[in-house]
Amino acid sequence: MSGAGGSCGSRNLIFNGTTEEVKKIVNTLNEGKVPSQDVVEVVISPPFVFLPLVKGSLRPDFHVAAQNCWVKKGGAFTGEVSAEMLVNLGIPWVILGHSERRLLLGESNGFVGDKVAYALSQGIKVIACVGETLEQREAGSTMDVVAAQTKAIAERVSNWNDVVVAYEPVWAIGTGKVATPTQAQEVHFELRKWLEKNVSPQVAASTRIIYGGSVSGANCKELAAQPDVDGFLVGGASLKPEFIDIIKSAELKKNA
Repeated sequence: MSGAGGSCGSRNLIFNGTTEEVKKIVNTLNEGKVPSQDVVEVVISPPFVFLPLVKGSLRPDFHVAAQNCWVKKGGAFTGEVSAEMLVNLGIPWVILGHSERRLLLGESNGFVGDKVAYALSQGIKVIACVGETLEQREAGSTMDVVAAQTKAIAERVSNWNDVVVAYEPVWAIGTGKVATPTQAQEVHFELRKWLEKNVSPQVAASTRIIYGGSVSGANCKELAAQPDVDGFLVGGASLKPEFIDIIKSAELKKNA
């Protein structure tokens, strides 16, 4: 995900997809005309079972991410996938701390922070997710929640070069609702300010903060135009041809 332009990640083949459907999606991506890697870095994140297929057939300028990995070295943890396994497969990225894992599987801030630190220690780049629920937003505690989630990561990370922060308001994931450009920019700005105060000005300036939550071809340009929105973590729209339009929105940063 290039710092100069934007970042565009797809986390959604999710619980969608047969082998043939995945091949069709990869074919659409391979044929897409998108900006060069110095403008945007594209990372595709299929379910574990499709990682080898996608990695082996996806165009070389697009990268592949796993949707999760275990918190420590492999062992008697049935059903989990270790960072070492991802390294063995040549998978360079992993998404950690997604709200669905936090809410449905009870992953705490500290647990997510430990997972981020371990993945980084194995040489895997991390897309670390943070975000508030609708109840938390309505209570006015958005930044308290997001700051606590980020703090648990920052306490365990010394090198931010391989970390991308993804702000995904839980109330906007798969609902069709999307944070307004003003709402997204406000949280991204506050997140960057938090990093400046609690980590370093250099980390605040260089860390990419991407937005996720019902991003589409219709709203991506307005969101991408916000100064602190460095790209997107795309859900359902990544299964559609409009994903190419979302990738192209990174050109707004280059021309800004």
